[in-house]
Amino acid sequence: MSQAQTSDVREDGVIESVSGPVVTATDLDARMNDVVYVGSEGLMGEVIEIEGDITTIQVYEETSGVSPGEPVESTGQPLTVDLGPGMLDSIYDGVQRPLDVLESKMNSAFLDRGVDAPGIDLEKTWEFTPDIEEGETVTRGDILGTVPETASIDHKVMVPPDVLEEGETAEVSSIEAGEFTVEETVAELDDGSEIKMRQEWPVREARPAAEKETPTEPLVSGQRILDGLFPIAKGGTAAIPGPFGSGKTVTQHQLAKWADADIVVYVGCGERGNEMTEVIEDFPELEDPKTGKPLMSRTCLIANTSNMPVAARESCVYTGITIAEYFRDMGYDVALMADSTSRWAEAMREISSRLEEMPGEEGYPAYLAARLSEFYERAGYFQNVNGTEGSVSVIGAVSPPGGDFSEPVTQNTLRIVKTFWALDADLAERRHFPSINWNESYSLYRDQLDPWFVENVRDDWPEQRQWAIDTLDEEAELQEIVQLVGKDALPDDQQLTLEVARYLREAWLQQNAFHDVDTYCSPEKTYLILEAIKTFNDEAFDALDAGVPVEEITDIESVPRLNRIGVQEDYEEYVDELEDDITSELREKY
Repeated sequence: MSQAQTSDVREDGVIESVSGPVVTATDLDARMNDVVYVGSEGLMGEVIEIEGDITTIQVYEETSGVSPGEPVESTGQPLTVDLGPGMLDSIYDGVQRPLDVLESKMNSAFLDRGVDAPGIDLEKTWEFTPDIEEGETVTRGDILGTVPETASIDHKVMVPPDVLEEGETAEVSSIEAGEFTVEETVAELDDGSEIKMRQEWPVREARPAAEKETPTEPLVSGQRILDGLFPIAKGGTAAIPGPFGSGKTVTQHQLAKWADADIVVYVGCGERGNEMTEVIEDFPELEDPKTGKPLMSRTCLIANTSNMPVAARESCVYTGITIAEYFRDMGYDVALMADSTSRWAEAMREISSRLEEMPGEEGYPAYLAARLSEFYERAGYFQNVNGTEGSVSVIGAVSPPGGDFSEPVTQNTLRIVKTFWALDADLAERRHFPSINWNESYSLYRDQLDPWFVENVRDDWPEQRQWAIDTLDEEAELQEIVQLVGKDALPDDQQLTLEVARYLREAWLQQNAFHDVDTYCSPEKTYLILEAIKTFNDEAFDALDAGVPVEEITDIESVPRLNRIGVQEDYEEYVDELEDDITSELREKY
């Protein structure tokens, strides 16, 4: 965070009381959402309530030892993030303090209170190449030049949205190539404005865009069940609710690694420290499948674990979405993973109870739904003010206690998001991964994304998918009968339907995240696996109609090979041979 570097803080308040992360102060000259420094150690906090002479502050650090009578300093600025080159390949805490910088300051993995550092390196120089010339006219958001931020991403230096009013233009009076720090001026406008690589933006305020459009392109995830049955659009919203151990985090890791987004912002919000440690250790080691370079070169991590102060957890999702919007303004497609929004809601609940606000359902604040909407509504596919197009896709994990989807966070999230990937503990126990329940999940983006799949994959994509959905629905109904009377009591055609549905589940919906080949499945491969199962279905029912016993149909040698398509690199040739073998074996029987 940058308030300490950019504002003259002034000692103008005194602590009256301390209740966990909530501190009240008197005689403080501050506005709502201003950042303040609390106590003799200068702990960072934010004004959340003003009543008469009493100012209530939520402190982003541990407050033990802070006592009444200590000073409070106001910066006069809201909570902001530093935006500029250097954010990628970085790991921040919930208020954008770089953890590696803090660790080197402290010579320890355990951070002292009151320690601070700017969100981006103020001394490092970057090679700036102008994209426009002196004398050209620009407006807010326009791209002035580029900086090679990482091996994968070129950073676009833009006119900050708050330099010019909407519709106002200015002429570039000077701009030059060279090496600059983020604090040095790279361009000047004729109205006297000096443009630097570094911007600041309040985290609770959405960055401006020209227009929000209906997304028509999928965020291809490489996961068969998601791309095949429940796709999400670029600029869409999705929720992954599920109980402990059902695979939320692994699913988000897969999306972070394989989704065809340009930039990934991963927010670890209140998750267990060992899980976040795994992310922090694994991500720098992962290779970007697109470029062969480290995945971190297009990733920004925000880590706010469950043992970190609860108040910073409430701000970390805003920090993440603001960084995502900044890269969207450059024309990039950004995927933001929030793991998990339940912990964020719990932080709001704790702070709300300390403020003695009227509780809503299950003790959550009455404004829970509004805050969730506020967050998810910042996703979308946008026409940016500079003429580029960009998107922010938000995928939020939800951790309902005991896997109860009727609890308030899950229910309020479902009212907002358009894609619902319901994780199932029973599937996880049966080692079916990803353990997404196909009977409970849904996507409201299917119809608007079908034209893309028809154009880029196959003409009959929607029909094939609908056949799979119908078969799985029929299986769900038949399973209830099977539990009562047994499979053998069913007619032959229903027994065959159960066998086809088994291959849909095992060969198509299951996917091994830890297999070198099966970890990613292109839409083309997703289609071909489904096509092979459909070929078996059609040929099997033809054989049944010709009088072949169902036992002979299901016992043919080639059909178990359906389960091995996912791990084949040369899958097209494999599928062609397999379909021929299935067809010839079954037709020989009649």
